[in-house]
Amino acid sequence: MAVDYAVIVVYLAGMLAMGWWGMRRAKSKSEFLVAGRRLGPAMYSGTMAAIVLGGASTIGGVGLGYQYGLSGAWMVFTIGLGLLALSVFFSARIARLKVYTVSEMLDLRYGGRAGIISGVVMWAYTLMLAVTSTIAYATIFDVLFDVNRTVAIILGGTIVVAYSTLGGMWSITLTDMVQFVVKTIGLLLLLLPIAVVKAGGFSEMKAKLPTEYFDPFGIGGETIFTYVLIYTFGMLIGQDIWQRVFTARSDTTARWGGTVAGTYCLVYAIAGAVIGTAAKVMYPNLASADSAFATIVKDELPVGVRGLVLAAALAAVMSTSSGALIACATVANNDIWSRLRGVVGGGGAGDEPHDEVRGNRAFILIMGIAVILIAIALNDVVEALTVAYNLLVGGLLVPIIGGLLWRRGTAAGALSAVCVGGVAVVGLMWHYGILANQPIYYGLLASLVVYVVVSLATPPTDAAVLTAWRERLAGSPARPAFEGRTLAPDPAEPADVLNRRTG
Repeated sequence: MAVDYAVIVVYLAGMLAMGWWGMRRAKSKSEFLVAGRRLGPAMYSGTMAAIVLGGASTIGGVGLGYQYGLSGAWMVFTIGLGLLALSVFFSARIARLKVYTVSEMLDLRYGGRAGIISGVVMWAYTLMLAVTSTIAYATIFDVLFDVNRTVAIILGGTIVVAYSTLGGMWSITLTDMVQFVVKTIGLLLLLLPIAVVKAGGFSEMKAKLPTEYFDPFGIGGETIFTYVLIYTFGMLIGQDIWQRVFTARSDTTARWGGTVAGTYCLVYAIAGAVIGTAAKVMYPNLASADSAFATIVKDELPVGVRGLVLAAALAAVMSTSSGALIACATVANNDIWSRLRGVVGGGGAGDEPHDEVRGNRAFILIMGIAVILIAIALNDVVEALTVAYNLLVGGLLVPIIGGLLWRRGTAAGALSAVCVGGVAVVGLMWHYGILANQPIYYGLLASLVVYVVVSLATPPTDAAVLTAWRERLAGSPARPAFEGRTLAPDPAEPADVLNRRTG
């Protein structure tokens, strides 16, 4: 394993070096949180694909292939569909808003009264997403170094927190691009063909496995529908995904770069299912389907290649973990703490100036430590991830998509939908069980009904707010004021971005 260890150590050292390099570029809030809004198509596509394809998509995707065959691709496939829908229908408008968080978008659309509640829901989602990604280090480092769970989580989590804290989105973007290349080589170009050959080829796989393993809908229609509700819709509204959209250089980059990333996800989904199906032929009696990935890598790959593929799995986990961490810290600082500080301190113009980069860096460090501690204490990854996505979709999908598509939606309707949807999902998970399908079905329906009814029963959104909203969506330099605050541009933004915002 010496060669494999060397590959992994070089990879981890490279991640820290990228963090140090990114620190030299992150001199403003815009640079630190959204990479200056200047990523081109190639880098945007690679980093977007890297963040959405994490440990669940890699290790979990192979596990679903082991358990269900080719239909095990549906979980990751619906993630790709969500990214495609976001890119084609919404990304250009989202990028033109020039905000930092989803809650800021809700403030702009509804007049500044939806932010802090939606921020709390989004913070809970991003926190749990970061925690579940961090827990996945235990599986990978156990295979690599045979270390216990706590040490593995601390080791992997510390590296991610270090480079994320140093350079913010620039560090994460650079590391994600490397991780995208490593995943492509390790999973698609190496593990996939080797696994198929070791299993005897597709003809041998069909001969040894039941026919349902090759039924594209074998996993069940209800399961596929639930995946669409949770993952496809979750891709449309997650802060971790939107924050990457905000990094795009232009509308075109956001639309076409995201489309390429979404298509890549579809290919990745099929590859994971095929690898899992091949593992079922070679190891038909594994105790856990999720161990299929580690088993086939450890037993079937040659020295050196094994290290690269394990680095690819590590890359998948680290990209999602770092993206969720910066999203969690951004929401905590910009949507919750800054608003609470404004309420407590008055939020007046006389407030002392503060270093926004330093403040956001501190929040990443604080949230990172919290994520590591929670990951050590928490055991059930699936339940934690289900709670996160149920809260996100049940509480925020309707007011966000409604705000983008329905002019008559109001702030009262949005707030009611967030509260009712969130409470309904939590209550139904308590009643039916966390992994049941009913909470997301009924919670989403309750949110939709309340949003429509309350919006129609309350006065329409102020015309000035809607006008400013439409101008912002169109890329106008208008900067609407709401709730006594003006969404001012970051003076340290690149000149071309600043000119577009200020005219």
